[in-house]
Amino acid sequence: MERWALVSGLRGDLELYERIQRNLSTQRGVESLFIMGDLISPERNCDALLERLRQPKRGDLKPDCIYGWWEEQLLAERGYRGDQNAQVLRREHGDDAVDALLKAVDERHLPWLASLQFGFIELDCALIHGSSADIGDRLTSETSPLILLDRLTRLDVNRLFTARSGQQFRLELTGGAIQSHVKDTAGEQQQEQAVPKRSVIGIGQGANFSLYDPATDRLDFITEGDHAATPRRPRLGFA
Repeated sequence: MERWALVSGLRGDLELYERIQRNLSTQRGVESLFIMGDLISPERNCDALLERLRQPKRGDLKPDCIYGWWEEQLLAERGYRGDQNAQVLRREHGDDAVDALLKAVDERHLPWLASLQFGFIELDCALIHGSSADIGDRLTSETSPLILLDRLTRLDVNRLFTARSGQQFRLELTGGAIQSHVKDTAGEQQQEQAVPKRSVIGIGQGANFSLYDPATDRLDFITEGDHAATPRRPRLGFA
């Protein structure tokens, strides 16, 4: 059994990352660690964490990282996104937050952060900080099923793992069928196409992370320091 660890929202906290690494060393079958963005924040200096991610210590589960909302704001302000800057951060939190973010990350880390991908496609799963629509897209347990289906179909996957909202949830869009009527020279024909069951999963953030087994579709929500919890699985049906 090979399981994935799905983590987000470390926000420069090296101590938290070390605790998660120790937790993962006690978990059976965890062989992959995906860190789904928000490695940094303006709350603290992030250099020590970034060094650890770039150069794992012996015994660490090697992290595969993607960029998140905070990285996007930093890279935009530093000129890595063309004419863009940290407009959203400045509008929501002011110039002081932008200045603090710039001070929190040494410039030597910028090329590495800029090299990170938007997301990963693994098997029939997409791992993205926000969604296929936007890095800042906050999918939650209250998001409309039509929006969730749109985000899934954009990537043609059956499972979308997201981190932006910080919530831990699993929503299942139940399988069904799409019926259509086609009229041509041969007359009217009825067609039916099966729709597979699909899921959108919020992995949590910070000390709250997730373990996933792609072979069995088992998902465990973890809070560092607590035992694994069995997730609820609300079902959203399409007639």
